[in-house]
Amino acid sequence: MHGGGGGGGGRGGDHHSSPTSGKTPRGGGEHYSPLATTPTTIKQSPRGGGAASSLLPSSAAAVVESRWALSVAFSVFLFLAVTLTVTTSSSLSVAASLSAFFPASRAADFVEAHAQQPPPQPSSPPGAGVARLAYLVSGSKGDLDRLWRTLHAIYHPRNLYVVHLDREAAVAERLELAARVANSTVFRQVGNVEVIRRANMVTYRGPTMVANTLHACAVLLRRSRDWDWFINLSASDYPLMTQDDILHVFSSIPRNINFIEHTGYLGWKEGQRARPVIVDPGLYMAHKQDIFYVAQRRELPTAFKLFTGSAWVALSRDFAEYVVWGWDNLPRTLLMYYANFVSSPEGYFQTVLCNAPRFVPTAANHDLHHIQWDTPPRQHPHALTLADRPAMDRSGAPFARKFARDDPVLDAIDADLLGGRGVNGTGDMFVRGGWCVGAGGGCDEVGDDWVLRPGPGAARLDKLMDRIVRSEAFANSQCK
Repeated sequence: MHGGGGGGGGRGGDHHSSPTSGKTPRGGGEHYSPLATTPTTIKQSPRGGGAASSLLPSSAAAVVESRWALSVAFSVFLFLAVTLTVTTSSSLSVAASLSAFFPASRAADFVEAHAQQPPPQPSSPPGAGVARLAYLVSGSKGDLDRLWRTLHAIYHPRNLYVVHLDREAAVAERLELAARVANSTVFRQVGNVEVIRRANMVTYRGPTMVANTLHACAVLLRRSRDWDWFINLSASDYPLMTQDDILHVFSSIPRNINFIEHTGYLGWKEGQRARPVIVDPGLYMAHKQDIFYVAQRRELPTAFKLFTGSAWVALSRDFAEYVVWGWDNLPRTLLMYYANFVSSPEGYFQTVLCNAPRFVPTAANHDLHHIQWDTPPRQHPHALTLADRPAMDRSGAPFARKFARDDPVLDAIDADLLGGRGVNGTGDMFVRGGWCVGAGGGCDEVGDDWVLRPGPGAARLDKLMDRIVRSEAFANSQCK
C-alpha cells in the first residue's frame, strides 16, 4: 500500500511534535495521524486489470483507513505482548525467544544490555539504616543532679529515654526532675524523654530492679516500636564515647543481637545466691528495706538451667517484646522463680535468653560496660577514678560504672572523650553531634537526627565488636 496513509502505517503510527519543543505537546501541537480525513489515493489492483488510480469518496476512505488502523493497532498490541513476555523471562529464555525475531548476535547483545541494567531499588527515607536506641536511666535518693548529667551525656534526638527516680528519693526530687524535663527546650521540642511519675521501689539485690526494668521496656514499647536496642543505665554510669560513635557502630551490626554477659557456671553463686530463699520488702513496703532470708533452702531447678552474669544489658527490641509479653510463658515462670532469688537482676535475663532456643544464637557475651570488680565480686564494684582512665580507653566499652558523685574523672571524660562537653548552662550540657545545628554547632537547635559525626570512640567500639560479635567468640560463648 502506498500513499500518505501507507507512509504513516509503515512507521507504526509515530507522532511528531513541533521541532521547537523538546517535550511532547499537551494539546496545542499538531499530530500526524493515519486517520486523516483527507482523500486517499488507491491504485487499482493488478487483478482488476486497470492501471489508472481512482479517488474514493470520503466515507469509503474512512472505512478503509479504519480497517487499516485496527490492523495496525492489533499488530502493535501483539508485538508489545511478545516483548513483555520476553523481558519477564529468564536470560536463557530471553535469548531463545529473541532468536525467532533477531539474528543470534543481536539477541545476545540485547540480553547482555538488559542484564547489565540494575534492578529498581525502593526509595527509603534518609537515615533509614541508622540505629535507634531506647534507654532507661534510673536513680535513687540524692541522684537527681548526676542522673541529669548522665542523661545529657547520652542524649541524642534519635533515641528514646525513660528516666526514673525510685520511691526512696524525696517527692521534691521527683517533681524537680519532671519539671526540668518539661522546661528543657530541646526535650520539649523533640519529645523523646519520659519521666516515670509513679515511682517504683527498687532494691538492687531483689527482684524489684527486674520489675523496674520490665516496666521501662513496656513504657518504651507502648510509646513506639521504632527502636532497635534497650539499654539500662544507672545515675552512677557514664558514657565513654559520644552517641554519634555508638549509633554509627550499632548501625553496622545485626539488629537481633543481645548484649548480655552470662555464664552457666555458677561457682560460689550456687550456694550464696541460687539456693537461699529471700523476700524483697520492696514488693510491698513504702520504704526501702534490705532483703531478708528464709530459713529453708532449695534445690537447683531441673525444668530449666540457671545462668548468671551482669545486671547491665543491651536487649534487642525483639527480645524486649518477648520478656514483656511472654507469649510462651517462660518469662513469667522465671520471673516468679527469681522473685525469691538473691541478686535476681544478675540472672533473670540471662536465664530467659539461654532457655529460649530462638534467642540463644543472638547472645553476645558482653555487657558493654567497663567495670572493676573484687575477686570474688561483691555487690558493688570499685568506684572509678582518674587512675582508671587508661583501662577505660583500652576496654572499648561505650559505658563505665560506677562513678562517685562529681568525681574529677567525669570532667576528664567530658574533655577528652565527649568532645569538650561542658556542664555550665543547658546548651553546653549536651554532647555535640551531627544533629546540633545551632550557632557555632551548638545543640540549642535540633537538625536531622540521622546525621552522625563519629569520632575516635567509634573506632574503639568497632574493635570491641570485632572481638565479641564479628569473631568466633560470638558463637563459641553463647549460653555455656
